[in-house]
Amino acid sequence: MHVPDGFINAPVSAAAGVVAAGAVAAGLRGARRELNERTAPLAGLVAAFIFAVQMLNFPVAAGTSGHLLGGALAAILVGPWTGVLCIAVVLLMQGILFADGGLTALGVNITVMGVVTVVVSYAVFRGLVLLLPRTRRSVTAASFAAALVSVPAAATVFTAVYAIGGTTDVPVSKVLTAMVGVHVLIGVGEAVITMLTVGAVIAVRPDLVYGARGLTAPLKLRVDGELIDATPSATPVAKASPKKLWIGGVVTALVLAGFVSFYASASPDGLEKVAADQGIDKNVEKHAAADSPLADYGVKGIEAPRLSGGLAGVIGVGATLAVGTGAFWVVRRRKTAPQEA
Repeated sequence: MHVPDGFINAPVSAAAGVVAAGAVAAGLRGARRELNERTAPLAGLVAAFIFAVQMLNFPVAAGTSGHLLGGALAAILVGPWTGVLCIAVVLLMQGILFADGGLTALGVNITVMGVVTVVVSYAVFRGLVLLLPRTRRSVTAASFAAALVSVPAAATVFTAVYAIGGTTDVPVSKVLTAMVGVHVLIGVGEAVITMLTVGAVIAVRPDLVYGARGLTAPLKLRVDGELIDATPSATPVAKASPKKLWIGGVVTALVLAGFVSFYASASPDGLEKVAADQGIDKNVEKHAAADSPLADYGVKGIEAPRLSGGLAGVIGVGATLAVGTGAFWVVRRRKTAPQEA
């Protein structure tokens, strides 16, 4: 759902930029409450992982593909404020390095793909978690539902932005029907990826998952062949090394972006397909970074498609990891720095 330059007029793009800047500023303040010395590196990893998975377009209908937006995943793993920052970092790297998503439309993209998906998904997630038993299964189920809802919500907000500032005269009702229809299907893929990822992290380090804080395993005793709760209190779930989790996550992101991405669907994603079918791409503009050495997720000068795309993916993961981790580390340090007398 990366909006290119030319879809939305300049005044509305500027207004969306103000909204996005305000959301990022609020995210920086809120992230200080969410991040600590253990979760700051995880936040950088989440941004890099989302970048990698966004390269894996999956087919959703004839001639149409979809990819992870990542707002729900980021919000649940590292918190909603930090989640907005994660998506902003990913979109910034994609726009500057890979000419993916317009630079004048960066505010629109951060608002739609970052703010909307995070706010909607985390509201749904928290509501479900409060209603369901406090178990791993409940958290993963809530993450599925939250991610599922977030994608058509983002499509709806994009349509609202188009209704205000679209540069073509296509009826809004047609755009809304097409956008929501295809993004409901994409939302299913988003939900599955989010649920599997959240479940995998909870299985090894539930204490590092923001949405699962307080998740514990009751102490059991075997009495007459049956397991019963020993006490109303609980004991922490066994933990894996955070260093191993981080290394495993980085390796996974590199493999996905550097190798698996070669097998991603080549069909246009939901927005591209709707834009072509409905004609809202008539005024699309050339990307300012179209001549970037990494434009279109390939390395200029390398003719072999597999090598070119894989290397571009690895560079993207590394750049996103470095920028994201650095930014989140600075935010964490501000929180923990000693006060001067």
